[in-house]
Parts: sequence; structure tokens; C-alpha cells
Amino acid sequence: MAVRIRLTRVGATKRPAYRVIAIDKRRSRDGRALEILGYYDPLTEPATVQLDTSRIQEWMGKGAQPSDTVVKLMRQAERQAVDANAAEKPKRATRATKPKPSKKAQAKAAAPAAAPEASTEAPAANADAPADAAAVESAAPVSTEPEAPEAATSDDAAKAEA
Repeated sequence: MAVRIRLTRVGATKRPAYRVIAIDKRRSRDGRALEILGYYDPLTEPATVQLDTSRIQEWMGKGAQPSDTVVKLMRQAERQAVDANAAEKPKRATRATKPKPSKKAQAKAAAPAAAPEASTEAPAANADAPADAAAVESAAPVSTEPEAPEAATSDDAAKAEA
């Protein structure tokens, strides 16, 4: 059986994390592993690499071939072990507190903001004019005389003479 040491993806959508596994070369990326040998989290700053190097060396002694990515991760894990800053625990990257609104949402928010500005400017320009029709009627002078009757038609005039 040809064994490879490679990565398998775990984690949520758009939030990847990987396990370093020993697996049959013919299996799919996320197929059943023979053994889990470590993990890799690229989203932390700096990226977290945790490998069981003794188990990886045993598998390589039995003929397992590490993938190019696993070889790079092994070198990175060695550097982190030597580096003094490795004692500080890396933090997982988080989403921004407030996502940036889309162009459509920005336009929608700008439209109501522009409408009140236009309505506040109109009364300021016509400060002497009443705000509505009811105010116009109440402002009209009240006459004490009865209204003059409308002009009588010829039929009404004939009836009035008779």
C-alpha cells in the first residue's frame, strides 16, 4: 500500500483548517485517514503548525512519502520550535465587527437621507407661506356679508316676473 503524508481539510466554509494525516495514496482528499499526525491553521497570525514529528518519522521510515506542503510545514514547525516567539499563543483571525455594506445598501441608505434634506429646505425658502391648505383657508379674511346670489337664468327671471 502506497502511503502519503498529506493535508485533509477540516473547518467551516471559508474558515479552513487542516489535519496532517497518513493516508493511502489512492484515497480522496477527505477520505478515511490511517493516522492523524498533526494540524495546521493558516488563519492565525502567525499560522499554527502542530506536528507529531516522531510519528511522521516512523511513517517515513515505513516508506510513506510526505507531500510538498507537508515538507514545508515540517520546516516551519522546526523553525517555530527554535524561535523564542513560539511561546506566545497565536490568535485566530476574526471577522470585522461591522461588515462593509454593499453598493446597493449604500445607495438605499443615501436615498432617505437626501429626501429629508429636500423637505427641510422647502419650508425655509417660503417662510411667509402657510404649510398646508387648512392654514390657507383659516388665514383668508372672513366676510360678514352674505354672498351675492348667482346670476339668474332666463327661465328663473320669467318665473319671478309672473
